[in-house]
Amino acid sequence: MSDGKPTRDYIIEAADQLFYQQGYEHTSFADIAAAVRISRGNFYYHFKTKDDILDAVIELRLANTQDMLEQWEITGQSPQDRIKHFINILITNQTKIMRYGCPVGTLSTELAKMDHSAKTDASKLFTLFRTWLAQQFVFLGHATDADNLAMHLLARSQGVATLANAFRDKEFIAQEVTQMNEWLNKYCPS
Repeated sequence: MSDGKPTRDYIIEAADQLFYQQGYEHTSFADIAAAVRISRGNFYYHFKTKDDILDAVIELRLANTQDMLEQWEITGQSPQDRIKHFINILITNQTKIMRYGCPVGTLSTELAKMDHSAKTDASKLFTLFRTWLAQQFVFLGHATDADNLAMHLLARSQGVATLANAFRDKEFIAQEVTQMNEWLNKYCPS
């Protein structure tokens, strides 16, 4: 913690990783404090409850996702290229996905199972992707079915992430990513 970043940011980042790797319910204050190497008293100075940390983690994930989507807007030369960034994230993050699942899907599922009050906030991450993907399909001339196409791609990617986590099969991920890209090329030729 010598780079001048506020302690609070380190706590949020550590909690984000631990919630992803261990789950929200199985991560304690002590786990997060140990990861950041601060005393529990210092920890409580920044966050009074675990739900306060969860809110901060969701906000961090929303900001990071928005930044990623903006980067894809810059680097993708066409809407089809930008959608391919979304599809190919399964390859980019395959090691983590095979080990822990999708960070968006696992958190949303865990909070829904717990009927946690933050489940709606966590689903905003899916909404960001859904809205962004639908916009790309509109740009490709599919205004009437843009949301359906976005939901199809979201569902397929979540299914791939879930099965990749269950079977830890790199070839399966590669095969599914290839098929999704082929589907996109066929359905929305450039």
